[in-house]
Order: sequence, then C-alpha cells, then structure tokens
Amino acid sequence: MVVRMRATRSHRDNRRSHHALTGPRLSNCECGAKHMRHRACQNCGKYRGHQVVDVVARTERNQARSKRKELGLRESGKSTGPAEEAAKEEKPTKAAKATK
Repeated sequence: MVVRMRATRSHRDNRRSHHALTGPRLSNCECGAKHMRHRACQNCGKYRGHQVVDVVARTERNQARSKRKELGLRESGKSTGPAEEAAKEEKPTKAAKATK
C-alpha cells in the first residue's frame, strides 16, 4: 500500500514544537536560597514568610534514623559500603610478603 501523504520535515518539526523540556521554576527565599515554586524552602523551612517545617528537628530525626539503620546492618552482618568490605579483607602488604 502506498503512503498517500508524506509528512515533510517542516510539518513533523512543527508538530514537535511543543515537546521541548523546560527547567524548574525557581524562586528566591528570604534566606537567600533558591526553592521550587509553591513549596517550602529546604534550607530554612519557610513558605511565604511563615515557618512551616522545623528543619533542625528534621535533620536530627534523619541522623538518628541513619544511625539506627547503620547499627542494624552491623549487627546483622551486612556491610554498609565498600570501605568496610575493604577493611575486612586485610590484604597483606609488600613488606609482609617480603618477610615470608
């Protein structure tokens, strides 16, 4: 079957003219940081001049949560990262090999 109408480059590109991506709309906070519109500031926790999020309490809660998680992983025997795995392996150094 023959294609009846050919979609030229200009027709195709005109159709795709609305497909462009736009960056996030940012506003300046009173503290000087940038935040997304209609959302509280991540740094100070204010929205339109009112304190809506207790940032200090949130960071303390997140630190306590990560500490509990880290302790739980250590007790269960699971590693928390590549640094601990490297410490467990204890590869002999060149000096130790030379003395053997």
